[in-house]
Amino acid sequence: MPILESPYARLDLIRQPEQPNEPLQAFDAADEYLLAHLHEKALPAGARILILNDGFGALACSLAQRARVISSGDSHLAHLALQKNLQRNGLPADAVTFVPASESAHGPFDRVLIRVPKTLALLEEQLIRLHGQLAPGAEVIAAAMVKHLPRAAGELLEKYIGPVQASLAVKKARLLFATPCDRPAATSPYPTRYRLDQPAIELVNHANLFCREGLDIGTRAFLPHLPRALGNLRVADLGCGNGVLGIVYALSNPQAALTLVDESYMAVQSARENWQTIHGDRLADIRAADGLADQPPASLDLVLCNPPFHQQQVVGDFLAWRMFTQAKAALSQGGELWIVGNRHLGYHLKLKRLFGKVEQVAATPKFVILRAIKP
Repeated sequence: MPILESPYARLDLIRQPEQPNEPLQAFDAADEYLLAHLHEKALPAGARILILNDGFGALACSLAQRARVISSGDSHLAHLALQKNLQRNGLPADAVTFVPASESAHGPFDRVLIRVPKTLALLEEQLIRLHGQLAPGAEVIAAAMVKHLPRAAGELLEKYIGPVQASLAVKKARLLFATPCDRPAATSPYPTRYRLDQPAIELVNHANLFCREGLDIGTRAFLPHLPRALGNLRVADLGCGNGVLGIVYALSNPQAALTLVDESYMAVQSARENWQTIHGDRLADIRAADGLADQPPASLDLVLCNPPFHQQQVVGDFLAWRMFTQAKAALSQGGELWIVGNRHLGYHLKLKRLFGKVEQVAATPKFVILRAIKP
């Protein structure tokens, strides 16, 4: 396992979720570049630092003994990684304060360190929230691998913070330095909303949601085929996003008990708001979680899922396979996992290996809806 060595610490770091023979490391050259820069510029001891989107805690763990560190991001898995990596490296659990992206971190901050996220809407929302939170002489530094650093990221820093200067690239990583200057407080364009025709509902979508401007085409293919009138089943919307699958299912199944889970805090925030708007006081368990990892065995009758095919910038079916495995463990005997997926991903074969019995419920030219039954 690669070790992160910086002027501040020598750290053994793991990613979340863990997988055997992990091919990827929990830090990259952008983390190393940013830490080296801070040391070169003599980071004051005890400085109050806000770190945004620290993937697996590399920056926060490195600086935890040097500064007062507040870490904020939208990933529950990143939060788990931070907790585990603090413990793994003998650091106190309270050495870093974590603030979910569904809440605002409160300054004043002497340094703001940003790992540029994949979703620039999240970056924009985070920059808007920095207004009034910067201490005099504060520095705002964004870091990314060059291949993941769009021009628009610098434009957002310029718009909301101040003039931006880019560093030279080192090991294919780059830093952006934004000099804070007076800017009027901006009105956030988030959350956004869109309406469905069938059923006729409006959905709220906070900044980091996938397909924030409209229903994604996989879910659109899935909705007409959701099972109806199944009585008081225990049902989970796994990877719920704004909650649309669980919310629409609940409209047709008024006796069902719903659980909606996602690893994105902004997704859970959106799902809660949407559930309350559409279902009022009807109870539901809506939470940020590592999928169904904490769900008791055999505690569900039905799991609905539109699985993701990427984690941050990494594309693959590892997360989907993990979700299928979690669903099987959480389902009672005879319980069912219903999913939608691109035809080319071959989920039918994966589910058959795991469940044995798999049926195709429906198909479009691009998507298949599959039903797997736990033996």
